[in-house]
Amino acid sequence: MTQTIFVLNGPNLNLLGTREPEIYGSDTLDDVAARLDERASQLGLAIEMRQSNHEGHLIDWLHEAQADGAKAVILNAGAYTHTSLALYDAIRSISTPVIEVHISNPAAREAYRHHSYVGMAANGAITGMGVYGYELALEAAARL
Repeated sequence: MTQTIFVLNGPNLNLLGTREPEIYGSDTLDDVAARLDERASQLGLAIEMRQSNHEGHLIDWLHEAQADGAKAVILNAGAYTHTSLALYDAIRSISTPVIEVHISNPAAREAYRHHSYVGMAANGAITGMGVYGYELALEAAARL
């Protein structure tokens, strides 16, 4: 039986590849999904890749990951990382492990990005490694 990893992406990540490429690079979210699908297959896992600009969708998907028995969630909550107590509560309310991912390193950016509600609830975080951070998170999730 193949185990599933939910990969959830928050606001503006649909613009990956064109939005501020000097910070986020030129790879699109589809490029990331293709690499994750390939690596997941090698690891005997499946990927459920989703993106929404709406906070409530991310919360619903965290609940769904729990209900579906997902092995883990990889979450790039974008700017909601720094503002969403609702995401914090949703992560805390499920037992499915959550790995926070950020393409850039929030700690090396503007001061308002230094606080992470997601990180306060997640099992771990990978930041500042570009889109490769998603693959690192998948490797970590496979070992949970």
